[in-house]
Amino acid sequence: KYSTRSNLKQHIELVHENKKPFMCEICNYRCSKKGNMKQHIEAVHERKRSFNCELCNFGCLSKTHMNRHSASVHGGKKPFKCEICDNRFAQKGSLKRHVASVHERNKPIKCDFCDYSCSQNRDISCHVASVHGGHKPYKCAICDYNCSQRSNMKQHMASVHEKKKPYKCNICDNSFAVMNALKKHIASVHEGIKPFICEICDKDFSRVEILNRHASLVHQGKKCYIKI
Repeated sequence: KYSTRSNLKQHIELVHENKKPFMCEICNYRCSKKGNMKQHIEAVHERKRSFNCELCNFGCLSKTHMNRHSASVHGGKKPFKCEICDNRFAQKGSLKRHVASVHERNKPIKCDFCDYSCSQNRDISCHVASVHGGHKPYKCAICDYNCSQRSNMKQHMASVHEKKKPYKCNICDNSFAVMNALKKHIASVHEGIKPFICEICDKDFSRVEILNRHASLVHQGKKCYIKI
């Protein structure tokens, strides 16, 4: 129930009609509230961090986000479980996005420069900046590796330089730095799942990046070297 008609109208526009009138002038991000846009610009484009995690390098602008980070990442609190796979999430919205993009293949946001598509505006902004714009602000202090996301750098440090691979395959001796990599390994190597099919030659692949590499190398007359 809502106390005023204007509050009810705002609820309908935001939740049921999915209206997002505020658009970022730097990237494709859209939101429903002016305050959310201000927070987006400060966090994403200005890299402002008011709260820093005491256990890792994570930083954010609000105490709510910090509490959520501490509970899910360091406390392991992820109450929302996917009914299709074993993934768990700290927020209900994250679960809904996971189901839509991974299981329903609902990726309506398409890149203007290539065939990449995704379910969130922030993902397309990151893709365009890193792949087409070469924007990779996170640089490794040990080697020449650089990337566009902090999470990718943490994964790189853990797996390459710290040799941390806690996720072990129960079928073979392979181990991985992140759970998602283990799941991809089991699906492609042990279960033979290769859902990405080339439209030209019908060759199938386990990952979309390998399919894209194949299309670029093979069907443009270049020598193909694909390691699956």
